Amino acid sequence: MSFPHSVLSHQKGFKVMQNFRELRVWERSHELALKIYQLTSSFPYNELYGLVSRIQWADASIHSNIVEGSRRRSKREFSQFLKIAFGSSCELEYQIFLAHDLRFVGDNEYCTLELLISGVKIMLVGLTRKAQTSGPDY
Repeated sequence: MSFPHSVLSHQKGFKVMQNFRELRVWERSHELALKIYQLTSSFPYNELYGLVSRIQWADASIHSNIVEGSRRRSKREFSQFLKIAFGSSCELEYQIFLAHDLRFVGDNEYCTLELLISGVKIMLVGLTRKAQTSGPDY
């Protein structure tokens, strides 16, 4: 299935109002989301409205802000949404750390998630810098 590609501005390889499915950081954050939902389905029921809810909210905030920002009309706005996504990835990182300490997450799962989260954070920083340093909007 092919999705339409819309571009408002394209300069020095940077596109504003782009198809979020073309962003590698979105692909990676979606992969993370699938793992998070699979993982939290095995958490204790009494954490459903506590830690599970917080983990899923922080995770959803990452890819949701990437998607929303990618549809904005300026690189400045896009950059701001990427910064929010980065903040959410930091929240998620701590919540997974806490879940690991509470023994809801095993060592192997924890390492896998830490690598994924770190990768998303690195990509968010890189894309934010690119958005901030590329040429002016049209």
